This record gives sequence, C-alpha cells and structure tokens, in this order.
Amino acid sequence: MHEGTAAKVNMAFIVAIVAVATIGGFMFGYDSGVINGTQKGLESAFDLGSLGIGVNVGAILVGSSIGAFGAGRMADIIGRRGVMMLSAILFLASALLAGAAGSSAVFIIARIIGGLGVGAASVISPVYISEVTPAAIRGRLSSVQQVMIISGLTGAFVANFVLARYAGGSTAELWMGFPAWRWMFWLQAIPAAIYFLALLIIPESPRYLVARGQDERAHAVLTRLFGEAEATRKVADIRASLAADHHRPKLSDLIDQTSGKVRPIVWTGIGLAVFQQLVGINVVFYYGATLWEAVGFSEDYALQTNILSGVLSIGACLATIAMVDRIGRKPLLLIGSAGMAVTLATVAYAFSTAVTGADGAVSLPGNNGVLALVAANLYVIFFNMSWGPIMWVMLGEMFPNQIRGSGLAVAGFAQWIANALVSVSFPSLVVWPGLAVAYVGYAFFALISFFFVRAMVNETKGRELEDMVG
Repeated sequence: MHEGTAAKVNMAFIVAIVAVATIGGFMFGYDSGVINGTQKGLESAFDLGSLGIGVNVGAILVGSSIGAFGAGRMADIIGRRGVMMLSAILFLASALLAGAAGSSAVFIIARIIGGLGVGAASVISPVYISEVTPAAIRGRLSSVQQVMIISGLTGAFVANFVLARYAGGSTAELWMGFPAWRWMFWLQAIPAAIYFLALLIIPESPRYLVARGQDERAHAVLTRLFGEAEATRKVADIRASLAADHHRPKLSDLIDQTSGKVRPIVWTGIGLAVFQQLVGINVVFYYGATLWEAVGFSEDYALQTNILSGVLSIGACLATIAMVDRIGRKPLLLIGSAGMAVTLATVAYAFSTAVTGADGAVSLPGNNGVLALVAANLYVIFFNMSWGPIMWVMLGEMFPNQIRGSGLAVAGFAQWIANALVSVSFPSLVVWPGLAVAYVGYAFFALISFFFVRAMVNETKGRELEDMVG
C-alpha cells in the first residue's frame, strides 16, 4: 500500500472480517484437539487397540488432506467465503455425528467429514486474510490465524478437562445418560454454528472477484477497506497481475511453461508445509494426555499439562504478531528450527531414562520428569513463535495471484499427508522403538528444516501480493 493512502484504511472493518475468518482457525484447532481427551472413551466404547486408536485419531487427517487439496481449487470457483461457509457446515455435521457414533466405522466417517472442514479452513482462511489486509501489517493479521488455532486447541483441552472432572472421568456418565467423552464432541457444535452465521456478514475476497470478472463488486469491497483512490489502484494492479495469463487459474499453472518443471516456489511451499509437521507438533496436540500418562502422569494432571501447553502456545503466537512485520518471516523460521532441534533432543534424552517399577508403572527418575516437562513446553513455545504461524502466513502470501489457489491446494495436501504420517504412526512408535527414539527423529527433522529455510525461503515482509513471483 502507498504511504499516502494509509490514513484511509478502515482498520475497524479489516479487524472485524479477520476476526470472523479466523473462527475457522479456532474450529481447526478445536476439531484437532478435542480427540486428545477422548481416547479412553473410544477404547472402551469400540474395543480399540493401539493401531485402532491411531486409525480413529488419524481419520480426521484423511479428510483434512482431501479438504485442503480441494479447497484451494474450489476457492477459485465458488469463492473464499463460499468455501469457509461449507467448512462451517462440515464442522457442525461432524460434531453431532462423532458424539453420537455407535461404532468405530461411524466415528471414522464423522471425523473424515470434520477433516474436510479442517483442511479447507486451514488453507482458505490465511488466503482470505492475506487478500483483504494491507501489506504493511499482513503478517501480523495473518498470524492471528495461528492464535485462533491454538485457542481452539486450548478451548478443547479446557472443555475436556472440565467435563471429565465434572463427570469423574472421561468415560463416566455426564448428562442424559451419555459419557463425558461424547459431550466433548457435541460441545463443538456451538462454535461451528457461530462461525457459519458470522460468515454471512463478511464480503468476498476482492482478488477472487476480479479474477471472476466482477470488478465493480471488487472495487466496492476495496473502497470499504482502503478508500476510493486506493481501491481503483488495487483493482488495476490485480487485473494487471492476472493479465499475463488469459485463462482462469488451474492446477497446471504450477508447472513453468518454459522449462516444463514444477515452479520452485511450489517446492518451497511444499517444504514449509511438510517440515511443519515432521517436527512432531501434533503428537503434543493429539496425544498430549496419552504421552504424559505414558511416563507416569495421572489423567487429571496430564489434561492440566495440555492446558499449560495451550496457554504457552497462545503467548508465543502473540509474540510473533508483535515481531513478524518488524524482523520478517525468515529469521523467525530459523530461530524456531534451531530452538526446536535443541528442545526436542532434550525431551528425547529425558524419555530415554524412563524406568518401569515393580507394579508396572512408568516414571522418569530424579528431576527428569521436570526436565521433560520444561523442554516440551519450550519446544511448544519455539514452534508457536515460528513455524506454527509463519508457515500459514507464507502460504497465504508467497504465491503469485494466478497460482495462489492451486499452490495452496498442493501445499495444504502435503501438509496434511505429513500430519497423518506422524500422527497415525505415533501410538505404534510408543510401543517400539519407544518415545525417546521417536523424539530423536522429530529433532532431526527440526535440524534439517533450518538448512531448508536458509536455502529455499525468500523473505515476503512488506511486499504486495501482486508483486509475488515464482
């Protein structure tokens, strides 16, 4: 944005529509985190072993990968807001069906439906936010998405803890003869309904409207956002950025027509998406209670530890909001990679000292329990001040206009496939080769991600979306 237009920016309107868009992030977080406190209920209700738990927990990721891949392209057809509204409907249906599931098969279907919504919201909310915010503060406002994701996770952790405490355990009867774990799913119907209703009051992305030939509607939206003069300039800039390609966006645009190879910016996006998962963050978010119980924590204390991790995550994301448009995206990614490598290695060491007592109970000797807890939470802080929010910020802004939807589709698909591989494999890794070895693997990927960022990632701080190339 030009300096002369800054005074005309309608920040109240921008903040309002960003707040609505990021409810999708909250739902993404809640739907992902709610499973954390329900695993005992799933085991008892559906008679599941470790592989069965992995499949039931990982079912959401099947839907998420499909939702992320389809949403990028669908957003170019029915619009950013249209995809978010569809996500809200999927969240609501999933919440109701998962809580009522009478079999593992029905539960898996319900979680796949929810995953479609999670995957779609995960890629479209950042795109929408990047397309309606000024370049100078785009990173700050886009980072709110991660704050809302963590808020959703923390909200799920708190709800699970309160319901389990009130009922006397996650498998104990709560209301209307149903156990607490079923109410943990049903509760998310409330924010899903709020999300859908709130989406009715925000406008469509002006960049989508220009791409569909609706320049007048785009101009009206941009006028509300930035004022008349800036709206006219932006419509012209968007139109010019699309003019080089005289066709509507399609998946084949990701291939450079001159070289016949996939564009380098696409590989960078895929790398960012995959490394964000290979460092193992969702092991903490999906299996936090199970993880801490595996090293001797009680269910009640393990659920409280989840809440602590969530609160620290929100604090780290708020720090990122303050820094991202000042020091840039790339430095934060490098700091995060280095910090995660060290803290994950420390967690691996602590878990390697676990001992089994005569009664079969597992514990960490000496101060190693405290060491594991501190290192794990430092790891969560490093992730959420760097790769957590920055990956979504960059995917929302790094691609040129012509390939933004398709680039997000491919990167989002890769992100959720990596998420599924890490999450589904974790219960089996706990059995063999064990927690310590698993965490060594996550530390290794954190180290490799440092060198990937140095070699492949270009800074996007302060650049207009129309100036992105790749």
